[in-house]
Amino acid sequence: MASRYLDSETLKFLLFEVHHLDELLQQERFTDYDRESVGLFIDAVTDFSEKELFPYYREMDAHPAHFEAGEVHVHPQVARYMKRAKEMGLAAALFDYDDGGLQMPNMVVTAAAYIQETANNHLPGYLGLTFGAAELILHFGSRQLKDTYVPHMISGDWNGTMCLTEPQAGSSLSDIVTAAVPQGDHYLISGQKIFISGGDYKGVENVVHLVLARIEGAPAGTKGISLFVVPKHRPAADGSLAFNDVNTVGDFQKMGQRGYCTTHLSFGDHQDCRGWLVGEPHQGLKYMFLMMNGARIAVGRGAAAIAMAAWRASLAYAKERPQGRALSSTGKKDVSEAQTLIINHPDVRRMLLTQKVIAEGALSLVLLSSKYQDLSQTHPEEAERRKYGYLLELLTPVAKTYPSEKGIEAVSNGVQVLGGYGFCSDFILQQYYRDIRIFSIYEGTTGIQSMDLLGRKVTMDQGIALTHLAGEMGKTTAAAMAVEGLRPFAETLAGKTGLMKKVLDSLMNYAGKGNYERFLADATVFMEFFGNILVGWLWLDMALHAHQAISKGDTTHGQGFYKSKIHAMEFYFTYELPKSEAQARILLNTADLTVSVEDSLFE
Repeated sequence: MASRYLDSETLKFLLFEVHHLDELLQQERFTDYDRESVGLFIDAVTDFSEKELFPYYREMDAHPAHFEAGEVHVHPQVARYMKRAKEMGLAAALFDYDDGGLQMPNMVVTAAAYIQETANNHLPGYLGLTFGAAELILHFGSRQLKDTYVPHMISGDWNGTMCLTEPQAGSSLSDIVTAAVPQGDHYLISGQKIFISGGDYKGVENVVHLVLARIEGAPAGTKGISLFVVPKHRPAADGSLAFNDVNTVGDFQKMGQRGYCTTHLSFGDHQDCRGWLVGEPHQGLKYMFLMMNGARIAVGRGAAAIAMAAWRASLAYAKERPQGRALSSTGKKDVSEAQTLIINHPDVRRMLLTQKVIAEGALSLVLLSSKYQDLSQTHPEEAERRKYGYLLELLTPVAKTYPSEKGIEAVSNGVQVLGGYGFCSDFILQQYYRDIRIFSIYEGTTGIQSMDLLGRKVTMDQGIALTHLAGEMGKTTAAAMAVEGLRPFAETLAGKTGLMKKVLDSLMNYAGKGNYERFLADATVFMEFFGNILVGWLWLDMALHAHQAISKGDTTHGQGFYKSKIHAMEFYFTYELPKSEAQARILLNTADLTVSVEDSLFE
């Protein structure tokens, strides 16, 4: 099913043919599912999104969430969405049967969330944060915490959040000051948290906050942070709920994602906010990273979804909008001819293809990361679980960043395709442009993700993650080398891996000399460079599978569909991948124009 916001054929092609979901379904955990049942689930979510999400997308932007009379008011569709999502089991999809879940592969749950986000990126976050919080409690919480909170969260009756950021600390978690004072079997929590997505809204029965705080006497920095379950209403043994002194003191009015509330919370204004420790003291940041890593892939997924929706809307417009005339062989326009559709103008085609390769490349990256997440947990061989764990660690910051940053570029191209209309509220592109801008900030900014990639993930355990990635890329390159039409592109990709080694050798010289500030100074440029090559690999892999389908006479998606993937790969290798050369020149340049610059030079 194709729509103005979703290309289901491409999604299924990536799931089943490129990333081989069938192989994942052979794992013992997922044997209750097969291609047919997953296909039916995907179709059901697509139908749900068409009816319950997309029709409210622009309306939620026009009537945003807002704080009034001590409460956050959201669009009525939020409650209806949560009810329907509960009935469909969307909140429970990822969890074990023993915990009341459906035990689906993360890869399938990711695809389902992606479909919803292409339709309306304001709604799925309410659900996504809830099962992310529930997952963390299941991993690290006591049996009492699990029994008290998780069933209500999996059912969709209670919401969940993650509370990290504080007004004075921003992204610097070392500087959080929210306090936790021991009080019998619980702690008294006091402090403030800001930018809490889905933090509270009128009509939700309860919100279960996962809060980072410091126990009295804890070590300074991140080593002294603990994690607590802090519900808005604390449940009693008889099932009743009592207010837990969690106060919403305001919300944030945003340029985009206006239907997705973002709150400012205050804990313990009346010294009666109780929190329950999750796991061991001072291990909170380690625990929270389980949720944050999943959330980072989810952020990339959301950005990829917006990029896809914008690409589909731009394409539909270009196929309908007549303007101008084609140039004749003399280089002149014949004004007596009828106007041509703008999709026939080469520059418009370039912008549309740029959108396509970014949107579909980003989706492939997110799905692959989700597959690695599944295999790191379910593969029967321990060595393979470790390998996929390393690959997941390496890809996570890129899966968050590439769709977010390149997605902004893709949607900007979409606005440009529509021209002046793209800038007007009558058309949907301007909303996509406003909505996607936050994704490079969510769950750790691009700069933070880039330092994580270069400073931690590339170097961890003597670079073993990169070694595993090179092995995976090498398989694709070797297979493409055997195909005459793909060989030149395989050779180009092989050259890029050599360029990557040259860049890393140069950067590691700084680290080897203890000059870590210079080592990481251009981490964001390295992220662009690395992501560019990584998505080049994914496009070559897509083209390889498309070529194999054509060779076999496969009609699953139609020969034209497969040819379009090969053409898109050629476009990526011609227009996008060469940018890595310029990025490499920046990274190899020894000039220091940022670290040691005098402040006066910024004047």
